[in-house]
Amino acid sequence: MSRSHAHHQERASGLSIFGKDLVRRSGAHCELCDAHRVALHIYEVPPAPKLPDLNDCLMLCDLCLDQIERPKRRDNNHWRCLNHAIWSDVPVVKMLAIAMLQQVAEEEPWALALFEQVYLTDDELRWQAQITLP
Repeated sequence: MSRSHAHHQERASGLSIFGKDLVRRSGAHCELCDAHRVALHIYEVPPAPKLPDLNDCLMLCDLCLDQIERPKRRDNNHWRCLNHAIWSDVPVVKMLAIAMLQQVAEEEPWALALFEQVYLTDDELRWQAQITLP
């Protein structure tokens, strides 16, 4: 087993301990698009801290996860759901939603108009600047 594969397995195992807490917090819905009755996956917002942290993770459906990890497949209309997610009380959800909205806003006028409504505190601005999406 390669060293990077072993590291990935160890990290995935560390993240799985958050599963029940994340399902409870999300109400078994995708935390970005609110899809329910779908498979959900733990997503760790990059850059990942050295040790897994519940506050850096959220539950995503296959569609959101695929479009985040493979931006060339992105369907910008799907991301209209961010209209709700950017106002989330869960900081990591809000931060990821804004990062995705910022990417979509480069191509879509509706996303730019929504992005211009976003207000971030100084701490949130620093966190937002650190998020690295593919």
